[in-house]
Amino acid sequence: IMFKIWGRITSINVRKAVYAAQELGLDFERIDAGGVFGVVKTPEYIALNPNSVVPTLVEGDFVLWESNVIVRYLCAKHSQGKLYPTDLQERFNAERWMDWQQTTFGPSGRDAFWQLIRVAEPERDMKKVEASIASTEILLDRLEHHLSKNVFVAGASMTMADIPLTCEVHRWYGLPIPHKSRPFIEAWYAKMLARPGAKNVLTLPLS
Repeated sequence: IMFKIWGRITSINVRKAVYAAQELGLDFERIDAGGVFGVVKTPEYIALNPNSVVPTLVEGDFVLWESNVIVRYLCAKHSQGKLYPTDLQERFNAERWMDWQQTTFGPSGRDAFWQLIRVAEPERDMKKVEASIASTEILLDRLEHHLSKNVFVAGASMTMADIPLTCEVHRWYGLPIPHKSRPFIEAWYAKMLARPGAKNVLTLPLS
C-alpha cells in the first residue's frame, strides 16, 4: 500500500482526498476516524494531526493534513501537467477555485448541511438554514455563469480544482431542499460523477 488516508467517508474533506486518490488510480488504505469512529482525540492521532480533524495522509514518514493540500499533493506527484497544471497561470487559476471552495463556497453552505443533516429536527435553527441557502444560491449562480464559459472549473480539461468543487456540489445536492435548475453545473457535475474518482465516494447519501 502506497499510503493511508485517515478519515470517515461521510466527511466532505475526506471525500476530496479519496476522490483524488481514486481518480489517479493509486493504491491506498482508508482508515475510519472522526465522528462516530472517534480516534481523532487520541495522542497517537494528534501526533499526526494537531488539529484533531480528518483527513490526514500518511505516506511512510511523510504526514500531510488539510484536504485541499492533500488533493494538490497527490495531483502534483502523480499527474504533473494534467490534473496539476505546469503552466503557472493555469495552475493558479485552478488554485484560485480550490481556495474559493475552501473559504467561500464551503462556509456558505455549511449551516444548511449541519442543521438539515446532522441536527435533530426539533433542535434545528431554520434561520441559519435560510441564511445559508440564500448566500449559497448567489455563489451557485456565480459558478453556473463560470461553467457556461468553461467545460471544467479551470478550463477545457479536468484539473485538481474540479475535485473539491464536485464534493461541495455533491453535499449541496444531497440536502432535502428545492434545487434551482442550473444546466451548466448539472452537466459538469454529471461528468464528474462518471469519473473513476467518484465511485463509493459521491455515490453515498449524506450523513
